[in-house]
Order: sequence, then structure tokens, then C-alpha cells
Amino acid sequence: MFPTKKSVNKVVLAYSGGLDTSVIVPWLVENYGCEVVCFCANLGQEEELSGLEEKALKSGASKVYIEDLREEFITGYIYPTLMAGAVYERDYLLGTSFARPLIARRMVEIAEMEGADAVAHGATGKGNDQVRFELTAMALNPKLTIIAPWREWHIRSREDALKYAAEHNVPVSATLKSIYSRDRNLWHLSHEGGGLENPWNEPQDDMYVLTETPESAPDAPEYVEVYFEQGVPKGVNGVALGPIALLEILNELGGKHGAGRADIVENRLVGMKSRGVYETPGGAILYRAHEGLEQLCLDKQTLQYKQVIALKYAELVYNGMWFTPLRDALDAFVAVTQQRVTGTSRLKLFKGSVTLVGRKSPYSLYREDYATFGEEDVYNQTDAEGFIKLFGLPLKVAAMLDIEGGGASKYRAPDYTVFKRD
Repeated sequence: MFPTKKSVNKVVLAYSGGLDTSVIVPWLVENYGCEVVCFCANLGQEEELSGLEEKALKSGASKVYIEDLREEFITGYIYPTLMAGAVYERDYLLGTSFARPLIARRMVEIAEMEGADAVAHGATGKGNDQVRFELTAMALNPKLTIIAPWREWHIRSREDALKYAAEHNVPVSATLKSIYSRDRNLWHLSHEGGGLENPWNEPQDDMYVLTETPESAPDAPEYVEVYFEQGVPKGVNGVALGPIALLEILNELGGKHGAGRADIVENRLVGMKSRGVYETPGGAILYRAHEGLEQLCLDKQTLQYKQVIALKYAELVYNGMWFTPLRDALDAFVAVTQQRVTGTSRLKLFKGSVTLVGRKSPYSLYREDYATFGEEDVYNQTDAEGFIKLFGLPLKVAAMLDIEGGGASKYRAPDYTVFKRD
């Protein structure tokens, strides 16, 4: 056991009510001799929040905050990432990554209201979440002490935690460890551990919670229309909806058709690879719908450069660098690109796929009369000859130099007949 530390008077703990954070409460009291205030954010995790305050108080907390942050989560964290087009390593829609800075930001604010001098979290020393929590605290109030019990205590297993809970009269209901480690919110559900630790193993059908298997999904496709105003989703199938209702409807639709599954071996910030399976049914629909509308509304250079910054944006979010000047600057760029991203995308949901089948916008840059192969005033096909000659001029000059020096362009196929055995 670590000696009692007297340097911390009051700490705010990011509290979920699970086994780990439940035993952290008495551990902080015992090892730091401090008052513990618990904070739980409702981000749509679908876990039972009733009784949580009583449980935290029985565990040794002096006060408990339980706050519904779902709408702020969507509008302040999900939508900016969506509009940036940010996807980590091709497939991950960042559901856990952008939840942590919101939780940590509110934790810091409560610490300031409570006059606390420290904050604490239950993230392990092997994952990304410890970085996300702590970078947020450092960016918002560097005077706060950060306590990460998993990097200090002797508890190393669920059995250790259950024993500690029993010794300190901590009320815990679960006694068996789930085969998977999961994180859920209104945007996604992640799965790690169990059989997934072998990347050759196919995920078992009974692991999935939000999505039907494609084989058991409806045999008929379903169409959905999503309306955006300046890049922000505002309605589904002609009905205006608030952020929470909109995402709930799309999650239900996507889940019914098995959409939004991703199986990834990703590179963690701390240096190791990990295998995760994600369910993001509504998010998959929104990303595809938003991309389809941008195809109409953004000019070539802006769209292509936006793809470049999307990679950096995803990296910043994944690495816990939400509250940074660079992300602020990228948001400013994205905001300009979204000024004319208004309109509707139509998608077909079928057996695990989300297919863009239509899009329309009053700001569309696509003109059917311009794109036609017919002869008209806007595009004269004979003009293409001069364009191609100028566009290919560097290639022509290089080939001419090759011919003068070696008799042929370096891109000519080599004559393998010269390599004959004696």
C-alpha cells in the first residue's frame, strides 16, 4: 500500500459506476487522504444511471454530479469531426476519442467550482484514454494535480478489484468479467479483448449489440434521406429533428440493416497495436451522406485539400489533442468549406452496406448541360487538344532528352531477351 499523501485536499473523479471507478473512490481517500467528488457524464451509454449517486456516496464520495451532456457531445464534438471528414486509419469514426475531452473538460470545470486541487480518472496505463483525459486537463487548468490510480496501485486484475471492494464495503453488482472490454455512447459501441486479441479470429455474431448481422438483416433495401444545412445534419426523411433524435433514428435504421461495422487493427498512441471492432450505424450513414453532398458543393481544390486536413484532424482527435490551436485553426478552415454544403443525400441500406444513390443541393456545382458529351458553348471538345499538349509538356520534354541520350524513353518496357544465360 502506498503511504498516505497529504498534498491533495479534494479531487474530482471521472466516475462511471463500474468496478474500477467504484474502488478508486476509497483508494483515493485511503492513499491521498482527500475528499472525493464524483462526476458522471451521460453521453448516451445506455447504462443504468439511477442509483449511481447512492452507490458513489456509499463508496466514500462526498458529492456526486450526474449530467446529461448528450446534445453538447453531438453538436460540439461529433459534428465538427464529421464535417472535417476525419477518420482514423481509414475506418475508425473516433467514437471514444472525442468523448474523452468533453468528459475531462467538464471534470475540470467541476473541480474549479468545487475548489478541488486535483482530478482523477480510471484509464489504464496502456491505452489512449489516459492521454486524452490528461492533455485536456493540462490544456484547461495545468495547476490541477492529475491522479491515475492504474499507474500507481497494486490492483492488477478484476479479482484484485473485487477483493478491495469487499474489504472497503464498496457496493458492486458484477462478479464475472465480461469477455469483452466495451465503450458505448450515442455515437458508437467499441469491443476489445476476448477472442478479438487474435487478429485472425472472426468476431462472433453474439458480440454485436447495435447492429444486425448482414445475413439476418432485412432482405429488402431501405432508403433514407438526410438533410444538411451548412454541413450540419438537420433532418431525416423530410422531418426536422434535433441532434439526439436524429442520431437515435439513424442508429436504429443503420443497426437494423447491419450498417457501420468496422474491424480494425489500429496503432495506439502509446506505441502498441490493438484490435478493436466498432459499431457505428448512424455515424456510417452520416459520413456517407455528408461526403455525397460535398461532392456536389465543393470545388476540386477545396475538396482535395480538405481530404488532406482530414487526416491531421483525425490524428489530433485520436491523440487527445482536442484543445489545441491547430484543431481550432482546422475548424476555422472547415467552417468556410461548409458554408454551401446544404442539401439532401439519399442512401440505400442493405445487408450491411450504406450506398449513396442520390444527392441534391441549391449550391450544386454540377451542371448536367456542362457535363454532357454534346457540342455546346461551354465546352468545345477541340479545345482539349491544346490542353493535353500543355499538360503533358513535361513528359514530352523528358522523353525527348531520354531519346537523345539513350535512344528510348526510360519508361519503355525493358527487353528481357538480352538477359540470356551462357
